Amino acid sequence: MGDPQIKNIVIVGGGTAGWMAAAAFAKVLGPAYAIRLIESDEIGIVGVGEATVPHLKLFNNLLEIDEIEFVKQVQGTFKLGIQFNDWGRIGDSYIHGFGTIGHDVSLLPFHQFWIKARQQGIADDIGAYSLNTVAAPLGKFMASATDVPASSPLANIAYAYHFDAGLYAKYLRGYAEKRGVRRTEGKIAQTTLRAHDGFVEAVILENGERIEGELFIDCSGFRGLLIEQALHTGYHDFTHWLPCDRAMAVPCERVGPPTPYTRSTARDAGWQWRIPLQHRTGNGYVYSSAHLSDDEAAAMLLANLDGRALGDPRALRFTTGMRKKFWHRNVVALGLASGFLEPLESTSIYMIQSGIARLLNLFPQRDFSEVVIERYNAQAVFEYERIRDFLILHYHATARDDTPFWNQCRTMSIPDRLRDTIELFRDSGRFFRDAEEMFATVSWVQVMIGQGILPRGYHPLVDQMPEQDLRRFITGVAKVIASCVDSMPMHQVFIDRYCAAPDMAA
Repeated sequence: MGDPQIKNIVIVGGGTAGWMAAAAFAKVLGPAYAIRLIESDEIGIVGVGEATVPHLKLFNNLLEIDEIEFVKQVQGTFKLGIQFNDWGRIGDSYIHGFGTIGHDVSLLPFHQFWIKARQQGIADDIGAYSLNTVAAPLGKFMASATDVPASSPLANIAYAYHFDAGLYAKYLRGYAEKRGVRRTEGKIAQTTLRAHDGFVEAVILENGERIEGELFIDCSGFRGLLIEQALHTGYHDFTHWLPCDRAMAVPCERVGPPTPYTRSTARDAGWQWRIPLQHRTGNGYVYSSAHLSDDEAAAMLLANLDGRALGDPRALRFTTGMRKKFWHRNVVALGLASGFLEPLESTSIYMIQSGIARLLNLFPQRDFSEVVIERYNAQAVFEYERIRDFLILHYHATARDDTPFWNQCRTMSIPDRLRDTIELFRDSGRFFRDAEEMFATVSWVQVMIGQGILPRGYHPLVDQMPEQDLRRFITGVAKVIASCVDSMPMHQVFIDRYCAAPDMAA
């Protein structure tokens, strides 16, 4: 019998997805595997995923990337969370902060005690009890401190990054090529399938070069060159729940120090993002074409920039949803080729990372076991659907009735699991996190409360804490958070001290 191990991997498409996959495979699989990436400089990348979630630190750690050097090279800034403006009602504002809220007591999460204290009028907004949500609007940031007690909020600060997606792909390309990944410039003109089982056998470039492989990674973007155009895998459309199907994106000049958070502002027919980098600010308007024209969206975006636009708005079209199979035969789709969930919670790059980790965990042999493929797909479907539900929550849990778009979102039917999640929380503040779910309990709690879902009751064990102790507990947590934030440097000061990017004009 021959060697059962796969040794020849072909990645179709570059960009963030392609080069993340190439870098991870080169690091984990090593030089025994031939890794080839095909991309064309003529095909642009979408590049809207410039904000991330804290999970990316795990990916960088896997690659043994130096954080300071990384932030410099990608014009990065730091992110403590996302500020949501005008989502529940016009004038409302809350922050979905990373990290923890208060601290748990007797196995009960902090928010259960907060609910009772809030009902009694002795508690501030939930954000007052999270270091991230207090520090972010004040412009404060620091990495986790090593000279404080382990119990201090400063000892374990959760944060993510904002960065230039094009520079990130370039950075990872350099990393991957140093470790043996071979890049081929060119466009794919044809895909050939094996006659006996329909597996992808090779891709043929426009110049006639034939590139064979055993495992193909489709990172070709919305086109799904292999997973859809060649294998006709099919697509589950989520437009009923996530009606936005367009985006306008434009960078603008940076005005003032960068905020340590992403900002999402609800508009008449969608929402606008603001992502501050060291050299510019990224902006975009995600909207529903059924409620707004492209010209109206572009005008709205340009009218709400901090600084001078650095170009004309770039139009993007998409259909929210996911492939019916993420792994089909010998093709695994990553990034936009696998599906699309709008960047409301900055999950796009995370889902690339998650797909890579899942594939490495379930890495196949040449027989491509259906048991392995089915497990990969089942896990991917669960992840997509649960993130989808978290995004739907933002749209549906609103009191806004000022435009047809928001009326549609507020009154639409929602998935059963999401409806049950909302009703349980509304009843008594309880939330049960399913296995392998991306967003933690504190994320769901912050967004539900921020969107106006306030529990009627709380866990009965909360009443075991005497009233005077409850007041001291709630007040004490707020004081500790405020004191810690007061000691933190400004975000710009931290960047200038440790990781200021080189002047791109130099």
